[in-house]
Amino acid sequence: MNRIALRNSAAALLVSAFALLPAHSQVEPEAQPAAPVTKPKLIAGSLYVPASSLNPTSASPRKVHTNLRVLLTNSPNPDEAPPYTGYAYETPASLACLYGVVTSITGCNPNSTVNTPSGGSQTIAIVDAYDDPDAYGDLAYFSDLFGLPLNPGKFHVVYAGGSQPTVDYTGGWELEEALDIEYAHAMAPNATLYLVEANSSAYSDLLVAVKVATNLVQCGETTTCPTTATGKGEVSMSWGGSEFSGETSYDSDFIGKNVVYLAAAGDSAGTIYPCVSPNVVCVGGTSTARSLATGNLIQEIAWSDGGGGISQYEAVPSFQSSIPAISSLVGKFRGVPDISADANPYTGVWVYDSFPMDLEWFPSSWWLVGGTSVATPTVAGIINAAGHFSASSSAEETSIYTNRAVAADFNDIAYGACGPYSAYFSATGWDFCTGVGSPKGLAGK
Repeated sequence: MNRIALRNSAAALLVSAFALLPAHSQVEPEAQPAAPVTKPKLIAGSLYVPASSLNPTSASPRKVHTNLRVLLTNSPNPDEAPPYTGYAYETPASLACLYGVVTSITGCNPNSTVNTPSGGSQTIAIVDAYDDPDAYGDLAYFSDLFGLPLNPGKFHVVYAGGSQPTVDYTGGWELEEALDIEYAHAMAPNATLYLVEANSSAYSDLLVAVKVATNLVQCGETTTCPTTATGKGEVSMSWGGSEFSGETSYDSDFIGKNVVYLAAAGDSAGTIYPCVSPNVVCVGGTSTARSLATGNLIQEIAWSDGGGGISQYEAVPSFQSSIPAISSLVGKFRGVPDISADANPYTGVWVYDSFPMDLEWFPSSWWLVGGTSVATPTVAGIINAAGHFSASSSAEETSIYTNRAVAADFNDIAYGACGPYSAYFSATGWDFCTGVGSPKGLAGK
């Protein structure tokens, strides 16, 4: 049996989150009550794509990439911890408000929306590559700041290969891991959360980790579960790579009793694997357009850089072919995404990650992050919080597509463009930019 590393004591929290921070790093003070918003401030900076998010140039071994974009500031962040007074970037509370995980208020303003989720049950397993040595400490600090419950006994780090992987010295995969666990936890804080770390970003290692994650969801063990196992939950994968001939032979890796698999649609025009697998819920990206006068939400629109389109190799699944309006768009092959959520780095989310980026320590360990790597764990957490626990990804997809036109269940996004030459337009109903739209409440998922 593979060794499970559990970082779940109060001492581990203090050591990992504070004592191990470098001497020249500052621990941000506790957040103060947010002042009323008058006019949102903007963080001037540059868009940064971590090395982990660049498409691998070598096909042997075949590797994947993360789907991250980071808004780097030109100056140190404000002295207080986020949500910084007057800034309208997304928080767990604002996203939960926007997607109806909590009672929504007008505008879902990040500076005045403080109601965080308290639901979730069963299990969410996050699959990523390499080791994040500060995963628990970062999650604990993030949760404490945003008022999210965190039971140390419900967070576990698992080494899929049996021993601790190396770190990714560029810091990209560590940021990915921090993002994934923080936003899956943010939407479903009472679910048991596993971070399953693969030895590398090669498919051969990550698919081993997917199998381990499947077992953890089904029975809490790393080895094959008995057929009588009753565990349920989600496996979230924010990574992917270019489609390739023979990819369909891996589709069976995303089948598990009472397990729903989710993957990112990518941050550029076109499709990636495993998101196009018919056994995976493919999560695309949106933008949360906010008022420059107040910070209140104006409208959720398509993200122009979000992935989407028609698969080169995957046949159209029944949950799409049975709907004439969709089958007429996709023809004989799988269309993606299925569902979407905020992914634009300019409408990004706050992530706490104390690992250095490209071997450099920054003035703050808070990052503004976008990409479909944000959308994927967010939707995984929302599906978990819904509590329906479908018997398979296919069953989950059937629920999503059956309820796609129910206004109380999904935000149908009908503005924006994406894809090659921005040729795809977001429209009423399913489309290549946002799928059926974004979550709205916990029904229909």
